[in-house]
Amino acid sequence: MEVKIGVQHAPREIVLESGQSAEDVERAVAEALSGKAQLLSLTDEKGRKVLIPADRLAYVEIGEPAVRRVGFGTL
Repeated sequence: MEVKIGVQHAPREIVLESGQSAEDVERAVAEALSGKAQLLSLTDEKGRKVLIPADRLAYVEIGEPAVRRVGFGTL
């Protein structure tokens, strides 16, 4: 699923494809914003960790899981 993260004072957003569920991402964001965690930690599909300071989060957009299609069928 695609996750877009806006960071304060940064000109571009962070975009990553995460293997985590929408509920897991939402839970991690809620913990970071509530002060339980100082960093928002997410893992992308290749196993890389992305760490963002919780006090610098501007927004988090959680996309729906993408269904990968194979073949030349009609859309």
